[in-house]
Amino acid sequence: MSANTTSHAYGIGVITVIVGLSVGLIFYTGFYLPESLAKPSVSEHILEPSGILEIEIPMGAVIEGNPSYVPNKAVSTLEIDNRVNWTNYDDTPHTVTPDHRTSDSYSGDFGSPGVIKSGESYEFLFTEPQEILYHCEPHPWMKGSIKIEKSRF
Repeated sequence: MSANTTSHAYGIGVITVIVGLSVGLIFYTGFYLPESLAKPSVSEHILEPSGILEIEIPMGAVIEGNPSYVPNKAVSTLEIDNRVNWTNYDDTPHTVTPDHRTSDSYSGDFGSPGVIKSGESYEFLFTEPQEILYHCEPHPWMKGSIKIEKSRF
């Protein structure tokens, strides 16, 4: 009778190991692997550019007719200054909102995740050439554009 109980416990142990391995394999192939492969391979020079392009939201930008984003028509170059930082120097909160939904295959959706309060910044890493028109959501007269170009080197 004790031999029968031992073989029964052994069988349950083997089944438990098989179920555990199956669950682990399903998690790995169904969740972990696709997530790890979701971002494309990007050159280290693009991910770590030599500089940062600074765009200011100047004091008084909320007043229609005043400069809203400086530079207003920014040009960025991959590998040089494709990390772009918008800083709000105005007393009023603003956004950086694309005119049309825009996405970078590595960095995801472009646009500040909410308002940028006075003294705060929004940063985005561009990894592919594109041109984006953007505005401030609460102040639609505030408009800007940024063009990301390939490096000539």
